[in-house]
Amino acid sequence: MDSRVSARALAAALGGWRTREPAYEALADGIRLLCLDNRLAPRTALPAERELAAALHLSRSTVAAAYRSLRGTGHISSLRGSGSVTLPLGRRDSGRATAREGMIDLQQASPPAWPGLAGVFGEVASTAPALVARVGYDVLGRIELRSAIAERYTRRGIPTGPGEVLVTTGAQSAIHLIASVLIGRGDRVLVETPTYPHAVDALRGAGARLVGVPVTTGEGWDLDRAQQAFARTLPVMAYLMPDFQNPTGRSMSADERDALLLAGERAGAVIVLDETTADLDIDRPPVASGFAGSEPGTVVRIGSLGKTVWGGLRVGWVRADGDLIRRLVAARPTHDLGTPEFEQAVATRLLAGFAEILEQRSDLLREGRDALVRAVREELPAWGVPRVHGGVSLWLELDAPLSSGLVLAARSHGVLLSAGPRFSIEGGHDRHLRLPFTAPPDELTRAVRVLGDVWGRVTADAPTGILDRVGALV
Repeated sequence: MDSRVSARALAAALGGWRTREPAYEALADGIRLLCLDNRLAPRTALPAERELAAALHLSRSTVAAAYRSLRGTGHISSLRGSGSVTLPLGRRDSGRATAREGMIDLQQASPPAWPGLAGVFGEVASTAPALVARVGYDVLGRIELRSAIAERYTRRGIPTGPGEVLVTTGAQSAIHLIASVLIGRGDRVLVETPTYPHAVDALRGAGARLVGVPVTTGEGWDLDRAQQAFARTLPVMAYLMPDFQNPTGRSMSADERDALLLAGERAGAVIVLDETTADLDIDRPPVASGFAGSEPGTVVRIGSLGKTVWGGLRVGWVRADGDLIRRLVAARPTHDLGTPEFEQAVATRLLAGFAEILEQRSDLLREGRDALVRAVREELPAWGVPRVHGGVSLWLELDAPLSSGLVLAARSHGVLLSAGPRFSIEGGHDRHLRLPFTAPPDELTRAVRVLGDVWGRVTADAPTGILDRVGALV
């Protein structure tokens, strides 16, 4: 059990649940829907039968029958004296497909390379004699690049010296390295859900037991659950994306940043902030970096040039307390022997003119976002379209929990996407679809037309009653 939901809160979340008879099965379906959409996270303790019956103005026997139905379909488990707890649903992921010529591949949310990158490559190539004169094995990173990264943090209000920066071969490498140092087998790690799936794979590979905290496009981070999860499970680490979270595109408010930092500090957790999308601002009002004033060693920040410059430029970094940097350097040779010199030299030059790069990126992402929003509203008006101010994607809410089926149908029509469950840690999110807006606007428009064409067939072919009975899905 990671947290509890009160009878009053569950009643509010259920809304107009009484859509059919018998009442107990309608109630069970309502709770199944909350689980499927991940609005009721796995390992959440449900209210006692008597409490929920009072909140919903039902008999206790009706609630007991609903809980019995939920146990029968594997949505909850109950133990005498301990109550009922929701169970993980299992990840239903249609898998990654290989793109063929003519297909629109939106499985990865990565913009094309910054137009000036080839020129920078040429400039750095002209300095090849100096580069190859170096030893080539650099587990810490070039001092020039670490100084440039540290200066950027300092300008953000996070005083940083080069000794607090480690250069890695991309953000994914940084996540793997941090996980190998901080996590022991069986340790709890708090993670947003939905979240970046490759981070989940890295954390699980290090032996972590994941504790999910819901985040939504409309309400942001579930602070009540997060605070309970920190206090109850005492995770050794929390992995969070505070700016333009992938996939929801949501950014934390100042209050959310403060609350999560306080909860993490009280639990003794190391808070790892993935800031790989933080610079992808389109039209967000100014916001402070947050997580400032923490105890040394509490907050670790990860950055990279993968989203801002090019996914093929494998340069990332870790900003952390000097003691942790030394531990990461000591552990790194078992993963790799350093970031290539050429890429580091390119990254150093890019950071010198980073403002221009970010301005170009903002224009490109604005065009893609606006084109995608228009297309979805025209072709699929029943879908929920969030307002995002940056990042790389929209986390769309479908009008039926059929994301996986839609992705498979679209694949046969030449559009490759990732379904909602791909971003879950323990099942759910089949009512959501991630649509990146990093592709050219004309490709995005064509992709949405395909979705509009196949969605009707997907819903028509769904199990009987799927539009009003989620229980038929699981």
